[in-house]
Amino acid sequence: MAQFSPKAEPRKVTVAATQISCSWDLEDNVRKAEKMVRDAASAGANIILLQELFEAPYFCQEQKEKYYRLAQPVDESPLIQRFAKLAGELGVVLPISFFERAGNAHFNALVVADADGSIVGHYRKSHIPDGPGYQEKFYFNPGDTGFKVFKTRFADIGVLICWDQWFPEGARCAALMGAELLFYPTAIGSEPPNPSYSSYPHWARVMQGHAGANMVPLIASNRIGTETFENSHITFYGGSFIAAPSGEIVAQARIAGGKEQKNGGIDPEPEQKEGFVTATFDLDECRITRAGWGLFRDRRPDLYGAITTLDGYRNSRR
Repeated sequence: MAQFSPKAEPRKVTVAATQISCSWDLEDNVRKAEKMVRDAASAGANIILLQELFEAPYFCQEQKEKYYRLAQPVDESPLIQRFAKLAGELGVVLPISFFERAGNAHFNALVVADADGSIVGHYRKSHIPDGPGYQEKFYFNPGDTGFKVFKTRFADIGVLICWDQWFPEGARCAALMGAELLFYPTAIGSEPPNPSYSSYPHWARVMQGHAGANMVPLIASNRIGTETFENSHITFYGGSFIAAPSGEIVAQARIAGGKEQKNGGIDPEPEQKEGFVTATFDLDECRITRAGWGLFRDRRPDLYGAITTLDGYRNSRR
């Protein structure tokens, strides 16, 4: 009979959060994204996160039918084919964000390419924003895949998209479904009606909360640069980061002055520079620590009926 050993071999995975600027030279955007993946892989990253809709500028600043030409069916997308091949070449896992056309429907979507280049799954963004500068409802149907967890060579990963991150339900569902890491490709920046307001610290703290509440590492990638359209412009924050299972920031892209924030906090004004950051986690150690806290042992799903309603009452009213 094998002897019990409290110490197991570590199951370590290195993750990378990236950020680039985008222009209307689509091939240049793709080349930059590919270089970022290659550089992160050379630095030892196993799973590399590119930002939301990295092939083009964030066209949702305005409502123009011409941008539907950017959409491609999953099985015909040159972008997916290129980056799946890259994943196989480098032996890394890549969530690939793209504008999907499916019949007469359109989705803000992603696929996950495993380390052998195969596509292991497909997710369509569940929560679709609609506000000044972020007019996604004009372009995207609400996602119909439900939240997904993807089994890859290095980990079981949950991948959600941008506006999904403001809703804790998605992160919790992914964790309940076995996600060992949470990934959020995003495109967030200044608010066109009030360019002086920065939602960056709020954005980061919410995701730090997802990491801490679920005790799962979290990786967020955001674009950088100012993108100008006919009636608005957005300066994207960058500040891509990696949070540990207790929510502290363990890596943040291009921290101003190169100084780490104290106490696991976020630098609220990261520099606007392209690049990537990495962090390494022992997934088995994360699992044991998570179990020891009892957060999933002590859940009471029988009391959570209100979360399945819009108004908090519908299912319980007589």
